[in-house]
Amino acid sequence: MNNVKFMPHAYQRYCINRLLADEALGLFLDMGLGKTVITLTAINDLKYNRFAVSKVLVVAPKKVAEITWSKEAAKWDHLKLLRVVPVLGTAAKRVKALNTPADVWVINRENVPWLVEYYRNAWPFDMVVLDEFSSFKNHQAKRFKALTWVRKHIARVVGLTGTPAPNGLLDLWAQIYLLDEGERLGRKITHFRERYFEPDQRDRDHVFSYAPKPGADEIIQRLIGDICVSMKAEDYLELPDCITVTRPVVLDAKAKAAYEKLEREMLLEVDETTIDAGSAAVLTNKLLQLCNGAVYDEKREAVEIHCCKIEAFLELVEGLNGKPALVFYNFQHDLARLKAALKGSGLRVRELRGPQDEEDWNARKIDILFAHPASAAYGLNLQKGGNHVIWFGLNWSLELYQQANKRLHRQGQAEKVIIHHLAVEGGVDEDVIAALEDKSGTQDRLMNALKARIERVNSGRA
Repeated sequence: MNNVKFMPHAYQRYCINRLLADEALGLFLDMGLGKTVITLTAINDLKYNRFAVSKVLVVAPKKVAEITWSKEAAKWDHLKLLRVVPVLGTAAKRVKALNTPADVWVINRENVPWLVEYYRNAWPFDMVVLDEFSSFKNHQAKRFKALTWVRKHIARVVGLTGTPAPNGLLDLWAQIYLLDEGERLGRKITHFRERYFEPDQRDRDHVFSYAPKPGADEIIQRLIGDICVSMKAEDYLELPDCITVTRPVVLDAKAKAAYEKLEREMLLEVDETTIDAGSAAVLTNKLLQLCNGAVYDEKREAVEIHCCKIEAFLELVEGLNGKPALVFYNFQHDLARLKAALKGSGLRVRELRGPQDEEDWNARKIDILFAHPASAAYGLNLQKGGNHVIWFGLNWSLELYQQANKRLHRQGQAEKVIIHHLAVEGGVDEDVIAALEDKSGTQDRLMNALKARIERVNSGRA
């Protein structure tokens, strides 16, 4: 992998300097603005230039823990010294990973209680980074309690998340507690709640929700202002209007085996010399379905192969911290599976079907709006409803891709548009992204990418 030289934007440099100066910091930055590289840059400096930390733990959502941190460290020139080890899998694998020499160990959040129990009083990490900080908002959750037990052994704590929504103010107590042990918002959530909130929805015996008292928002922001960096779109004016982020998806062992078997069987059926545009399109279509997790059989019924991309999608949506997203899907079975995955999430999910959906989206009445790029390519103005686009599944058409993104990235859009691609590592998704970025004749790229894959499969058989 060619290492890239890191040229930080002004806001990134500011955040890095704050991480170097402050022992506890909440970094509330929109998704896609480089929280990972900001944090790794600070860790690198703290460890190798300032000798301020020795062992760093990153707690992240599972799909992020699998690849994002190690891939980011490998990408940048200035981070080539950093050794990042994921702590995942069975207990035996996790123990082995913990005993592997490294600088940064990345564990998924569900295993935090196990980790605390494993080390007891010999907690070795003097710096802890909580990636997706908002997943520590529940003061009764095991992961929160476990961290409070070892908090006194941790010299530096960093919380990374998107900009908190106003309706998430009550959730801030637990997160800020992990930073300052109750110094700013109080040592007990009940006191915090009584001081700044009033019952909202209730019956005679129970309070179901709380609303901030008038002016509470400003007071809370002021109280935590010194320990949190909260940036809104206008704070990073030097960025381009549109930012593209590729989020790698790692298939688990079972899914990888199934993917590779199907890919091999399909590609072996076709000789690279006989491949034409028709068969190339059919083949890549099948492989793209496979990346997304399901394929159509002969009866046009969807057969699910894996859920890895769906899991990554759910983590991505969670990371948006309540911000709406326009989600492009490729196949009908993608839509069905995505809708099923979001059932019970409490999010307002809609499919783009007509003018009413367009109107409601722009009025911010929709959290997740599903659209097919072919039906959303022209004429729709969706720029007032949000600034995040998620491509769950990509297709080869550069024109469709550009036109679909223009639904948000157009005049009247007040924020930077952030386009997220979910791409299976080593899968045909990566070929499509390369073709779209290259903007070359898509047909040629499709054929060449397929031929390269067929060649690889054939040489593997030899």
